[in-house]
Amino acid sequence: MAYSGIGGQAVMEGVMMKYKNNYAVAVRKPDHEIIVETRTYHGICKNETLRNFIFIRGIINFIESMILGMSTLTFSASFFEEEQCEEEKPKNEKKEKAQMGITIALSVILAVTIFMVLPFYASLFFQKLISSKTMVILIEGVLRLLVFLGYILLISQMKDIRRVFMYHGAEHKCINCLEHGMDLTVENVKASSREHKRCGTSFLFFVVIISIIATMFIRVDARVLRLVLRIAIIPLVAAVSYEFIRLAGRSENPIICLLSKPGLWMQKLTTKEPDEEMIEVGIASVEAVFDWKEYLASMRVEKREAS
Repeated sequence: MAYSGIGGQAVMEGVMMKYKNNYAVAVRKPDHEIIVETRTYHGICKNETLRNFIFIRGIINFIESMILGMSTLTFSASFFEEEQCEEEKPKNEKKEKAQMGITIALSVILAVTIFMVLPFYASLFFQKLISSKTMVILIEGVLRLLVFLGYILLISQMKDIRRVFMYHGAEHKCINCLEHGMDLTVENVKASSREHKRCGTSFLFFVVIISIIATMFIRVDARVLRLVLRIAIIPLVAAVSYEFIRLAGRSENPIICLLSKPGLWMQKLTTKEPDEEMIEVGIASVEAVFDWKEYLASMRVEKREAS
């Protein structure tokens, strides 16, 4: 498998694909027409040295992914809202930007509360029954993992989310198709895997696992300080998780592949098999930002030179 550099995400009835600074959102409208919008996103940090600095780049990438992800989701959702008058559109665009900032902030607060604060306070109950601090921290970690799994299982039951997960599958299949040296056709994409080592689901899974390991070293008596330190290490945990996912996406090392397995298993919950129309949307998104024919040609040349 060859690294392509393409990344993406599922949106409402569509797929976003990003390559370098360019990204495209392809959406299947209610009338079944595929509309594709291509834009450039330079990110929140223009300093290339800082952007490529180990660990720092993971934090930057995490923030940028949230901003871009929310923006593309808002764009895709606009095709399924009631038609707006032309005079209302500029006002609504300003509102949408403000709402996006508020939504991102609230999402972060909610995620920290659900996945960090809630398991922490739930684990305090076990302090009355168990004297070992290590065991209580492990219980907190298990609770955090169960909350994460329960959340995914819960939202996967929603009809709209299931369709998003199908588009998520289409996104992965398109990338896997190319990185395994096959032409980007509906038939080839259908035959490709819907799990990918660079997936955001794997990233979140490793955030949870690494946070469990990291909290083992937080040994302070003050309850509030313990919680504050747990929250404070989130950027570092995200940075470490990003570095692993980044390495996994470029490596076929047996140990790296083995460590990637749990994240790939998690993707069975967050990806579903797409239909042909969804695959067509994924292909349209790739083709808007990436010359896959040139990529495959260069891959074949490299194979011939290596043999």
